[in-house]
Amino acid sequence: MDYKKLVKGGLAALMALSMTACGNSGSSEGSGSSSEGTAGAIKLGASGPITGNAAVYGLAVQHAAEIAIEEVNALGGTQIEMNFQDDQADGEKAVSAYNALMDWGMQISLGTVTSGSGQAVAPNYAQDNIFAITPSGSSTAIIYRDATNNTDPYGVLFQMCFTDPNQGTASADYLKAHSELGSKIGIIYRSDDNYSTGIYNTFKAEADKLGLTIVDTETFVDSDTDYSVQVKKLADAGADIVFLPIYYQPASQILVEANKQGYAPNFFGCDGMDGILALENFDTSLAEGLYMLTPFSADAEDEKTANFVKKYTDKYGEIPNQFAADAYDCIYAIKQAIDNAGITSDMSTDDITAAMIKEFTSMTFDGITGLSMTWSESGEVSKAPKAVIIENGVYVGVE
Repeated sequence: MDYKKLVKGGLAALMALSMTACGNSGSSEGSGSSSEGTAGAIKLGASGPITGNAAVYGLAVQHAAEIAIEEVNALGGTQIEMNFQDDQADGEKAVSAYNALMDWGMQISLGTVTSGSGQAVAPNYAQDNIFAITPSGSSTAIIYRDATNNTDPYGVLFQMCFTDPNQGTASADYLKAHSELGSKIGIIYRSDDNYSTGIYNTFKAEADKLGLTIVDTETFVDSDTDYSVQVKKLADAGADIVFLPIYYQPASQILVEANKQGYAPNFFGCDGMDGILALENFDTSLAEGLYMLTPFSADAEDEKTANFVKKYTDKYGEIPNQFAADAYDCIYAIKQAIDNAGITSDMSTDDITAAMIKEFTSMTFDGITGLSMTWSESGEVSKAPKAVIIENGVYVGVE
């Protein structure tokens, strides 16, 4: 498939498609959608931003999960019905969405799309003993009660994506192995964000261990909109590669500012960078050459990935990002665990949760975001990262 000829719709187009395609299953805090199974279907809950600034993440997860559920239900056997609530990436709304899902009868969950929402509802999942696996909530605060020391896991919450610390370590390892990308590292991270600081801290520790050279480190906070000072300092320090462990919205503004200043290092990001090509009013040519660590490459040639990418792009006019791929894998991992354990919809949630935990901590899963995946008792996934680069406006696998 020639992905460079695929239509790349904007976020507004995605939102419009979602709103016309999805029904409302009701929540006082926002709309929801339901993917129906047959009688006896397992009730799968989820929440994420399908409106608002972070909607590109929530829509990707929702759309991919719906595709996977359609496939699973068409096979016969295990049937899944999903209720997806809009939490707008807000902790309070996530709690309201969780309550709506519990009222609906949720038995298993995809958790939340974003880390902040996941941290807000994690205690609820633990208290009610509901098994959840988040596609994209990468903060350790989702799976650990003590996220500072990564101790005391909730036990019922699992992740399909890398944790933030793992992303930082893997990024440093990658840059060490690919010194041709640059020898003088500059960093810009958001100091009031758990995602960004978590990745930065482990990146810095691993970089020091490996002997990488960090020539300058700059920070910003959520309310900042001007990055000219940070960019100039990196340029003055001679950084030839800039590590951006941040989300794509501020990253896009940093790229704009770097272009304005005539500063052209290699830029390297993590999973929060995914979505930059769908950002409205952003000149995607400025992202050319941007590297990103990810477990998923849409141009992979294996049959499973190619089929998923084709279905997604045919339906939504957009190449799926890694959040979509992780969500797709979540559904199939859930199905594998349900089938292996013989779980049925008439079982109690306590019995379902116990069976799901037993399966996830013992099984091996092959998906489109990794082969031979395993999970620890803490809920962290083990799988190999990959790197992609943006070329001609699309993500291309580097390896």
